[in-house]
Amino acid sequence: MDLQKFLVEQGMQDLPVGLSGCRAHGDQFDLCDYDIIVFDGKLQDDRVVRFGDGFVNLHHYSIHETRTDLLIYLDRMQIISDRLWELGTPLSRFKEMRHKLFRDYAKNRLMDSLFCCEKSTQGMQSSDPFSSCWQKCALYLLTDAVFALNQRPPSPSHALEITRRFEKNPINEKMSAIIGMLGIERATPSLLERMLKSTVGFSDMVECNGHSMVIRDKHDYLVRNSMLSDCYFYLGHINKSNFIRMRDSISQRPDLIHLLRIAFDLEADHSLTLQHVRDTQDVCQEILESIFRQ
Repeated sequence: MDLQKFLVEQGMQDLPVGLSGCRAHGDQFDLCDYDIIVFDGKLQDDRVVRFGDGFVNLHHYSIHETRTDLLIYLDRMQIISDRLWELGTPLSRFKEMRHKLFRDYAKNRLMDSLFCCEKSTQGMQSSDPFSSCWQKCALYLLTDAVFALNQRPPSPSHALEITRRFEKNPINEKMSAIIGMLGIERATPSLLERMLKSTVGFSDMVECNGHSMVIRDKHDYLVRNSMLSDCYFYLGHINKSNFIRMRDSISQRPDLIHLLRIAFDLEADHSLTLQHVRDTQDVCQEILESIFRQ
């Protein structure tokens, strides 16, 4: 993709811009979208733009960005445009704080995972239809934390392959059990097709930014290449992110449970869900203790 031409068409050629995500890390599939970070200081949500035969996912940052959740995506970022040499300072600052930023991100995701576990437990006690959704979110957040402890931003469509390359240590060895609790062994083409339809519907409802076009393409690619478990993880991770965006208002939308039951491939056995909650809490606490001992 001619990214310089894209910047000109978008009127961004004079702004500091970088390429992030899987293409910067070298993990991309042929059809992966291009994660472009524009340092324009605009408080705009991400949006997806079709360009040529592919998609660009536009992210807006401040040149003085301080949010950890965003800063970790500066890791291995490739500069595309920086006519006024403005990116030197933030990138140098990131390199100096890289270890701390990933560690802080991991702690935040672990605390978020514990929060979701608590919501799931409370939900089962009060017959909240979303209790199993909270547990799925807890597991995906836990995987995000493990990725951060390996100095990697989340990369949902490549997560399983990247996990296989993690070094052997007590934390990374928990990933197989964590991923197993997600239920990926149930992945079949027919199940994934149903999950896709609900995931796309949920994305269009929450994000409203064209992301569903990318979701469809990645599902098709992963299924076509017999990467069914990878597709299951990817769709679930997308749903996690959108569910978390709605977490303050989700209880007011009981109508969404039918959509999310399919999108998350929810477990019908509440006793198993409760066991997964306990196991997730145990892993989170164990990892948090190991972080604070360092």
